[in-house]
Amino acid sequence: MSQPDSCSWLDSLPKAFHAYLNGRRLDEVECIVPDLHGMSRGKAMPLSKYSPDTQTFLPISIFYQTITGKDVEMDIEDQWAESDMTLVPDLTTAMAVPWARQPALQIIHDLHDADGQPIPCAPRNVLKRVLDCYAEQGWRPIVAPELEFYLTRPNVDPNEPIQPPVGRTGRTGTSLQSYSMTAIDEYGPVIDTIYEFAESAGLHIDSVIQEDGAGQVEFNLPHGDPVWLADQVFYFKRIIREAALKNGMFATFMAKPMRDQPGSAMHIHQSVVETKSGKNIFSNEDGGASDLFRYFIGGTQKHLREIMPFIAPNVNSYRRFELADNSSAPTNIGWGYDNRATGLRVPNSAAQDRRLENRVVGVDANPYLAIASSLVCGYLGMVNGVEPSAPAASELDEELEESFYIPGTFDEALRIFEGADEVRQALGEDFCQLYAAVKSYEMRLFHREISPWERQHLLLNV
Repeated sequence: MSQPDSCSWLDSLPKAFHAYLNGRRLDEVECIVPDLHGMSRGKAMPLSKYSPDTQTFLPISIFYQTITGKDVEMDIEDQWAESDMTLVPDLTTAMAVPWARQPALQIIHDLHDADGQPIPCAPRNVLKRVLDCYAEQGWRPIVAPELEFYLTRPNVDPNEPIQPPVGRTGRTGTSLQSYSMTAIDEYGPVIDTIYEFAESAGLHIDSVIQEDGAGQVEFNLPHGDPVWLADQVFYFKRIIREAALKNGMFATFMAKPMRDQPGSAMHIHQSVVETKSGKNIFSNEDGGASDLFRYFIGGTQKHLREIMPFIAPNVNSYRRFELADNSSAPTNIGWGYDNRATGLRVPNSAAQDRRLENRVVGVDANPYLAIASSLVCGYLGMVNGVEPSAPAASELDEELEESFYIPGTFDEALRIFEGADEVRQALGEDFCQLYAAVKSYEMRLFHREISPWERQHLLLNV
């Protein structure tokens, strides 16, 4: 069936969406925005009620909530007047909702105030603010995320531990099978569904591998524009969850969902090109590493501890860094050439592909804020000429000073963030105050809880 004449805007949508529609009538449009935690918020409406030219609104209070949905009282004038934000569609992000029963379209929207100015606390706007800093210098960052996650058995009782999934052989997955093709085949139906959904949405996956953990999978995404890559991570998390549910499993992006299994990361590869020429500014004409590359590393080292609330944004995030036998997560701000013992790695590459991999970022991070904060570190290093430490040629000495290691708890990370003046100015002080208030309240809620460990070991023993 053809669409109404008033929906001619649909003709301009990406080819992948029209291939998905395949002559069917579009049923619903989802107007979505990423919240502070990287989850989808918004409104769904019938096609007949939607137009890109018709204003749609959401209350700004969606950014005043913790991950648990609790409202946080803050020092904001008229906070609970809950003024409206205007949703501005980015039609370049329009793509299918492949798991919907009837054909549906999802569109990521930017958020503006009544005067048409970007809402400072909207994560997509925070990332754009950072990219504007680069643009003023004639630079354009390029990123490529690696997305790790776990497939698990459905867990409907939060008091019960999460269990690895049962694969096609009927056996429960085992760990330490990294890069095993057999392990990937165990979950073939889920992987196939993810590819099917991704194709319908017009998204591309560079590669898929089995990671160390039982049921732990990694997807590598293509490199490109930071906003578009953050959009892809945002979309992929939803796609992966839905594909798992379709196959009777859960997909989780918790940093450390199982005590005795490795954690999940979202490594971010970063390079910077000159806007006019497209040349990688991390390399000199002779192919050697440039001063700017050295400063980018230095700035990342200097500020990495300060941005931990963005790249490890939950109490569970810090369980990934525990020094267990099966943990491969870096716990330091060191850097090295092709050295996975460091938090910052320079992969082997040709000069035009020279880049820095931030290996500290957890997969539970909001992709917009993780990419924004990681790029801010490198930016501050370049504009301030920050020298890095010497590269680590092997595993780092455990006797290094404490400041060379990342914070061990979320409480400590939030305390360090309080004094991150340069980072906070670059990201926006009002946004940083709001974010810190929400995350601090989450920590208070967490510390109120009585855990099974406490009941097990303290109830009758103290």
